[in-house]
Amino acid sequence: MNAKMKIGLALGSGSSRGWSHIGIINELSTLGIQPDIVCGTSVGAMVGAAYATGNLAKLQSWACSVTKFDVARFLDISASFTGFVHTERFHKFLNENIAGDEDLIEKLPKVYAAVATDLDSGREVWLQQGSVIQAVWSSMALPGLFPAIRHDNRWLVDGGLVNPVPVSVCRALGADIVIAVNLNGGIVGKRLNKMTAKNGKAVSGKLTELVKEYTNLSLFEPANTEQPPGLLDAIAASVKITQDRITRSRLAGEPPDIVFAPKLSDIGLLELYRAKEAIEEGQKCVQRMAYEIEHLLGSARY
Repeated sequence: MNAKMKIGLALGSGSSRGWSHIGIINELSTLGIQPDIVCGTSVGAMVGAAYATGNLAKLQSWACSVTKFDVARFLDISASFTGFVHTERFHKFLNENIAGDEDLIEKLPKVYAAVATDLDSGREVWLQQGSVIQAVWSSMALPGLFPAIRHDNRWLVDGGLVNPVPVSVCRALGADIVIAVNLNGGIVGKRLNKMTAKNGKAVSGKLTELVKEYTNLSLFEPANTEQPPGLLDAIAASVKITQDRITRSRLAGEPPDIVFAPKLSDIGLLELYRAKEAIEEGQKCVQRMAYEIEHLLGSARY
């Protein structure tokens, strides 16, 4: 392969399934593949930023230590209706594991971009300059969990609403070869017939119970299939359907050269405590496609 050819890595959205990005990056590194351009959407923007700043090992260590209790501590159920996530704790997490407030995208050793959505126009926004933290946060601002982020006189939310796997961004930034990670394969229809409380009563409408239902942080039994799904269960399923359809459409129109699709459809939205299995599946994805990678990039790359 021509040594001057640039490799782009498009890391897709997918909430807790995004820990698999870490395993994929690590396994690619063992093959001698170091992407020149890193673009991410939502959790992909976060992991991509950690990689670009040299903090990937730190993020992996944190992810593998997370418990259900730690996830619960990130939720602020007493907050206003702008979002469930405790913003101060999340900001501290980003500073300790991703980047400092003073770190700028244009100063990173790799070309980096995060994708967000303009809440007013519905257009995708490519964040290629300025604060790393603000770019990551804007790309991850999933409505309902995070408040929208104000940036350049626009309200920005999760980039997964418009471009779940940012292949197009990698191409635009100069990538000759694009390796993409699609976290949305096989997610539709999973985990829908979820849960009612053990005492047989319907889950309460209180915020605390809604959060428990959405994050799977308490013990439930399978729901009566004759009863409608819970509020947040229905919302989560709707988001999955939307992301699946958008991802299929975008990848068909902007196909990457290599696409990894980790088999993680059983991992829920905020099951961040399942990082080890997600990372391991990411590594296996690369191993399963080792022949195709070698064929595309050439054995001289290794």
